[in-house]
Amino acid sequence: MNWLNQSVDFVRTRYSWKIGPAATHKAPQSPSLADSLRQMLAILSVVAACLVWRLFAGGVQADATPPTTAPKPMSGVVHPAAGQPAIDTMMAMVNGAEIGRAQLTAECLSRHGTAVLETLVNRKIIEQACLRQGVTVTAQDIDADIDAMSRRFNVPRDQWIELIQKERGITARQYSEEIVWPMVSLRRLAHAAIEPAPEEVTQAFENQFGPSVKARIIVVRSQLEAEQLRAKAIAAPNDFGALARQHSVDVGSASANGWVQPIRRHSGEARFEAVAFGLSPGGISTVVQVADQFIVVKCEGHLPAADAKFEEVRARLAEELRERKSRAASGDFFRQLQEASTVENILNDPVRSAANPGMAASVNGDRIEVAQVQNVCLERHGAEVIEILITRALLQQALDRERQKVTQADINAEIVRAAEAMGFRKADGSADTAAWLERVTRDQKMPLRHYAEDIVQPTVALQKLVGKVPVSKEDLDKAFAATFGPRAKCRVIVLDNQRRAQEVWQLAREQLSVERIGELAEKYSVDPTSRTLRGEVPPIQRHGGQPALEREAFALKPGELSGVVQVSDRFIVLFCEGYTNPAAVQFSEVRDELFADIFEKKQRIEMARYFSHLREGAAIDNFLAGTSQSPAQATTPRAGSPPKSMLSASEIEDLGRPRAGSRQAAQSVPSR
Repeated sequence: MNWLNQSVDFVRTRYSWKIGPAATHKAPQSPSLADSLRQMLAILSVVAACLVWRLFAGGVQADATPPTTAPKPMSGVVHPAAGQPAIDTMMAMVNGAEIGRAQLTAECLSRHGTAVLETLVNRKIIEQACLRQGVTVTAQDIDADIDAMSRRFNVPRDQWIELIQKERGITARQYSEEIVWPMVSLRRLAHAAIEPAPEEVTQAFENQFGPSVKARIIVVRSQLEAEQLRAKAIAAPNDFGALARQHSVDVGSASANGWVQPIRRHSGEARFEAVAFGLSPGGISTVVQVADQFIVVKCEGHLPAADAKFEEVRARLAEELRERKSRAASGDFFRQLQEASTVENILNDPVRSAANPGMAASVNGDRIEVAQVQNVCLERHGAEVIEILITRALLQQALDRERQKVTQADINAEIVRAAEAMGFRKADGSADTAAWLERVTRDQKMPLRHYAEDIVQPTVALQKLVGKVPVSKEDLDKAFAATFGPRAKCRVIVLDNQRRAQEVWQLAREQLSVERIGELAEKYSVDPTSRTLRGEVPPIQRHGGQPALEREAFALKPGELSGVVQVSDRFIVLFCEGYTNPAAVQFSEVRDELFADIFEKKQRIEMARYFSHLREGAAIDNFLAGTSQSPAQATTPRAGSPPKSMLSASEIEDLGRPRAGSRQAAQSVPSR
């Protein structure tokens, strides 16, 4: 279902600011010191465990080499891998069509065999080292380590394992065998129980609980440019955020008007920290060079140290440092083991595979069998891959009923369309499909073949099954107004209950000014972005997906305060600062592009809807997952038939968003 999720995400992408449950958080509570430390260390440990996972398990290697020819349509026939039993086991049935174990195993091996083999090779290296040194790690040792980890952070064992499962999508057994076992084994092999020095514990305390600096930064690549920007900032300190937004090469802070997380001691470059802590509120630093970057810092205030006592947290800080040092020593030791090992990869070499049937790799002379790799692939990834095969079967059956088929030309055309839509073009304006394929296979971490089979071909199939969709004049008018019309420049305060919103609204009304709204947003807003930016948000467009908010925003005059506007489960207070000017574009100049953009989005909405009907109307028995589905009463729409229902209001609003790389997208970003 990866391809369908991507299609829906593409349709739902917003190129305007939106407040909703997904973008806001409830007001923070005031946890105890112990709770705060425990949560922070638990998160750090999960991150550390994931780093260990990545070290030992490797990662999926994307085939990012542009092909000499475009990918071909799937044949639908997959031959069993070597060593597969002659009698195939049925793993799923889709409207009477069988998906066998041989096909599923082959698909799992094709997609994930390289990464799984790397994991098995690394485990074999550690096993051999344990055997040489007489190190034994039992199931009791693993359980004890998991129990110790959960006790260390006062988290029940079940919740700790659940946290790991959510982070990496693995089972409890995989966590034990593939994360805990390597960590415990390498710790013993490396004798990695390193006691932190007292000064290290003190520095950790100062970093986590000491004072910090609220700051904005501008990061550029040259000393000269940094000095020029510093001079402008000193001349107009209030423009520091705008200068960061326009010139800083650090995207994260530039997009937040220069704001960064509070600067703490012992976090990185000592000179940079010294400069930041030496500034008074409102002060602008000299240019600080860090590596190949030149940074100007503006101090926006100093935050006091947390109310924490060193003796209360020293033991926990020491344990965290001990774990960090242990991981570093274990990682160094493992790299030494890898460098000293002789590994022969046979699975990915057709010549060697033919000469060594059934053998996937050799590690210092020890065999790893193909069957072992297949079994692990099936266990780890079978549930995900069988859904891909079920989707493939459903679409092929629908195409057969409608006497349609996906050709190589269709696949090539869709790849060209995707490249153009995402702005991948050559100097002559034609689609740069090679660059697009390189990017998508790298970012999606999938080989080109699977991009074509799992994303491109299903997309083309649904385009054929859905057929043409209508684009009305209303659609075009709304898209034009959303993209090129004026936008309301507002400051916002986001609250999570009506009573608090009314109280804050009254405070704003009593002393109405931009500065006062900024103070209230910084103090009360439950939306982290608007809170950090003192209520600043991108200008609000018409038809952006929040009708109530837009009506209120466009009804305000500059300097006016709105009422309390409810948007989903949030309550919004708006202060109007003015309006942007509409773009100097005539409707006739962009009509064709608007039409093409809206058509694509409406088509993708109908594609998602069509597939939902298709899935609901199917008889699916998934024996791997142990689930069974009978056909729903609703019938699958026929190809080319008009939609049974009109688009919802939110879907119509969504049609006004420009796609990435389009002229609309470039022109719809207003300057502030």
